[in-house]
Amino acid sequence: MEWAPRIRELRNRTQAEVAKVVVGMEKAVQRFLVALLADGHVLLEGVPGVAKTTLSKVFAQLLGLEHHRIQFTPDLLPADVTGTYVFDRKTNDFVLRKGPIFCQLLLADEINRAPAKTQSALLEAMQERQVTIEGTTLPLRPPFFVLATQNPVEQEGVYRLPEAQLDRFLLRIEMGYPGREHEANMLRLHSRPNALVEPIFNPELILQAQECLQVIYGKDELYRYIVDLAEASRNHPDLALGASPRASLSLLKCARARALLDGRTYFTHEDVQAMSFPVLGHRLILKPEAEVEGRTTEMIVRELLGSVPVLEG
Repeated sequence: MEWAPRIRELRNRTQAEVAKVVVGMEKAVQRFLVALLADGHVLLEGVPGVAKTTLSKVFAQLLGLEHHRIQFTPDLLPADVTGTYVFDRKTNDFVLRKGPIFCQLLLADEINRAPAKTQSALLEAMQERQVTIEGTTLPLRPPFFVLATQNPVEQEGVYRLPEAQLDRFLLRIEMGYPGREHEANMLRLHSRPNALVEPIFNPELILQAQECLQVIYGKDELYRYIVDLAEASRNHPDLALGASPRASLSLLKCARARALLDGRTYFTHEDVQAMSFPVLGHRLILKPEAEVEGRTTEMIVRELLGSVPVLEG
């Protein structure tokens, strides 16, 4: 398939462009591109000051899409996101004033600073690519992509995202502190003038690349392997809620996208395993007693990968 090497080249160019502004983000960029090819949304999680917003802005510039940014705050209302009808004195009628959600890439900064009522304004848009305002349903122009950032729930002044909201995100990318060498490179980078980032993608290119995902081949044993992982999570003693069928489908899409980014026309169990934590980590809910014991979803995913056998074709 001629698209496979082309997309691998796009991945390499994207990594190089991001490195002009932010260092040590190779894994995060790879997962951004996986979500892009799989037509899904991304949740970036990390403590303040680890370049979540900076990385989001750079990615928005690279995609060449119409993008808007919303700074989520405790007093933000759903209408501030979706828009509302306002009275126009000139026409003596109500007209729609569209909100910032009407774009192709929405940067939802610190999404967990707003209460659940405002967060839920994104649900319909993320799942169905449409917005309903006072009974009128309006489609969103494809491709539509939500890139949200959040601080850990241990920080003050934040609201935990509801499970239904978390499930709409294809991937969660955890951003920790950079290593010693990466942080030193960051200081060197910011001692120079700001670099300009050149757009690499455009809407037509993104939609064409997404269509390639359907032809990425996988053996039947890999489909059963994904289902076995999901079923094992549902029966795990430390989990109150396991992976849903939507999570299984998301894991399949991400495994295919990872293979495509590597220039391959087939995916393997390694692709499934590599994407398991980004896809499943935010969807699994620990039992309270497991949290008290210090268990984490990352530990659970590692146990699932260690206990579920890889089926041989």
